[in-house]
Amino acid sequence: MPLTSPLLNLRSLHCRIRHCHSSTVRHFMAAAEPISPSSTRVGWIGTGVMGQSMCAHLIRAGYTLTVFNRTASKAQPLVDLGAHFAASPNAVAARSDVVFSIVGYPSDVRSVLLHPTSGALASLRPGGVLVDMTTSEPSLATEIAEAAAAKGCHSVDAPVSGGDRGAKNGTLAIFAGGEESTVKNLEPLFSVMGKVNYMGGSGKGQFAKLANQVTIASTMVGLVEGMVYAHKAGLDVGLYLEAISTGAAGSKSLDLYGKRILKRDFEAGFFVNHFVKDLGICLKECQNMGIALPGLALAQQLYLSLKAHGEGYLGTQALILVLERLNNVSLPPSDA
Repeated sequence: MPLTSPLLNLRSLHCRIRHCHSSTVRHFMAAAEPISPSSTRVGWIGTGVMGQSMCAHLIRAGYTLTVFNRTASKAQPLVDLGAHFAASPNAVAARSDVVFSIVGYPSDVRSVLLHPTSGALASLRPGGVLVDMTTSEPSLATEIAEAAAAKGCHSVDAPVSGGDRGAKNGTLAIFAGGEESTVKNLEPLFSVMGKVNYMGGSGKGQFAKLANQVTIASTMVGLVEGMVYAHKAGLDVGLYLEAISTGAAGSKSLDLYGKRILKRDFEAGFFVNHFVKDLGICLKECQNMGIALPGLALAQQLYLSLKAHGEGYLGTQALILVLERLNNVSLPPSDA
């Protein structure tokens, strides 16, 4: 009788262990309870202008939240609502089934999710889900999804549109990329923040959001150019905006920012710095695709001039300042 090699026995045992682990993870995910306040622990990384309102909706819906923000004081309003503050993204994930992130730049996303010691993925249990809501690079979304899958976890890229008002009102447009079944399972969480739109596999949520930013960029240029033109023509700019709001020139950008511009209210619902980042990613993707979008390139240059003037922490409606400087005019402030 031939003798069995000890090496073959070890290999066989290793294969059985791996098969058992994979089966256990699949069974765990299949048997997981539906998402609900009573059974799902939620983590949140990034409590800035958008994140704070979005996270607050989940707390008010009854979910148990563990939060992290680099500046701890910005998370205090959520702690006051009942959230638990954690010392790191890793600590958030250790206490969570689903971890949301909405931070500033792709480098921040990589740090809070993929850092080998302090990142969220390192301590996320098998079957757990990462949901990145930052506007970021599609290739990074794919990389995160692959890293999550290697740990028996899931990842969804789900950037949002709607600004600070949409975040406060729970009416955001959410662009989701990843496994469709995972996105569907997350619906109870997404629904308290807005309307989720499934766009396709990993990275497709980011591509959809970038296309959204391309559209907004030219819309904002048109809005502020129209306002400067109306002013120079001797029109009451407030009456002009009201008149066009119900016609073909009406837009979400006009609704969100028209009156803010008239009041000289440039407080950020979305930072110029972050919009410049988004448009830069768009232009990089255009180069990868071999397409020319001249309106996007112009808008990026105009917004970049705001940043050059030290106005990167104003809201995107501050674009009016660029057109005023170009034309040596200043729209009169209004209390309308």
